Amino acid sequence: MNPSSFYLIVILIAGLVLWRRTRAMYRPIKGSGIRILLPILFLLLPSVPLISNPKVHATVLEWVCALILGILLSIPLIRTTNYELRSDQHIYAVKNKSFIISFLIVLIIRFLLRDYLKWVDAETKAALFIIVALGYILPWRIISFIKFRQLYKNQIQDNENINFR
Repeated sequence: MNPSSFYLIVILIAGLVLWRRTRAMYRPIKGSGIRILLPILFLLLPSVPLISNPKVHATVLEWVCALILGILLSIPLIRTTNYELRSDQHIYAVKNKSFIISFLIVLIIRFLLRDYLKWVDAETKAALFIIVALGYILPWRIISFIKFRQLYKNQIQDNENINFR
């Protein structure tokens, strides 16, 4: 895959993520919020063979650094992802332009790192970038799910209190 097609694919995926995220701000989150965790599953399934590839040659320090970088990149995403209970008694993602900016900054950092790490072979680079992605998607989605569930439980308790009165 040549670099221009790679960048095109990444830009299309990023555009899809941003489009879905901005659409989610106008639609209620249905159910118990399990769908918030689905991207973790979508990333874990293809990442296992990529990480366990015998052609991947990375030191423990490189794996740890990739994971720490991912966790650091998750912080702005976590801080800008919130949920609110609106007057129709449904839970929505809070409208937040800071999230879009944070997401784009994370994407730019990944592009810059990809260009900087030209000395690393393709399989190792792919595995390390999957670790970076897991490092920011896992904490971001898990904490987002926890934030949603707290609001969801409060909504259920409030509804029960209203029914008992």
